[in-house]
Amino acid sequence: MKKLVVGSRESRLAVIQTQLAIQAIRACQPGLEVELLTMKTTGDKILDRTLDQVGGKGLFVKELDAALLAGRVDLTVHSSKDLPMETDPRLPLVAFSRRADPRDALVLPAGAKELDPAKPIGCSSLRRQLQLKALFPQMKTAPVRGNVLTRLEKLDRGEYAALVLAAAGLERLGLAGRVSRYFSVEEMLPAAGQGILAVQARADFDPACLREFHDPESRDCLLAERAFVRALDGGCSSPVAAYATVDGEALTLTGLYVDSNGEACRQTISGPRGQGERLGAALAQDMRREHP
Repeated sequence: MKKLVVGSRESRLAVIQTQLAIQAIRACQPGLEVELLTMKTTGDKILDRTLDQVGGKGLFVKELDAALLAGRVDLTVHSSKDLPMETDPRLPLVAFSRRADPRDALVLPAGAKELDPAKPIGCSSLRRQLQLKALFPQMKTAPVRGNVLTRLEKLDRGEYAALVLAAAGLERLGLAGRVSRYFSVEEMLPAAGQGILAVQARADFDPACLREFHDPESRDCLLAERAFVRALDGGCSSPVAAYATVDGEALTLTGLYVDSNGEACRQTISGPRGQGERLGAALAQDMRREHP
């Protein structure tokens, strides 16, 4: 292979994240020419409705998947939390980055020191909305769409009391200084895959050039988290969360979902790290049985 074309959404954060993979590829194979191809996805274009109203997370990968299948690009790079739980078997996930900060963060308007109770906290995720109600029962929430920089513009224009954003994205954008408070994973369980980048390719792709990028610990955690959400049919329309950690050969997974009474349930399971998908499915089954 003389040239590798890597596809990305065109937002600033997506390009920064894709460049991390490109840098690792160049370090692994210095003689390989690597080209970046950006595109606007359907999810980037539809900003007046929440994702569950317009088709879910798949809208962020539709055009990139089509480019992969057509051979226009060889790889695509995604925030793994933005990937649908079901992926096309022709387009497997072939590498995963070392996990960045998995936490969510509270961002106040520029110059503000505290929350304004007259305005809502901006967040589109039902997972975040549910957990925010427990942390700030006096505050309302409201959807906010657009990339991170667009959301921050809306915040600083006075439309929201605060935003809740992924700490990893803010840090990759050089905006960690905007964070007013980091939520511990106990306070706000992250989305499955939060902080991990995933590389997708065609099934016949040789991932050897990604060995400097790939992190086995992230892979094991992500597979467990995705299996839990998938077993609950979770996604944009369901408040589901999952977070796994690895200690030696042991994996611990915590999951959150909402039962039929609207109560948030949280439970943890541990087992061999190589059996993450089985653990994720088992935890989902246990929680459904104990909290129908």
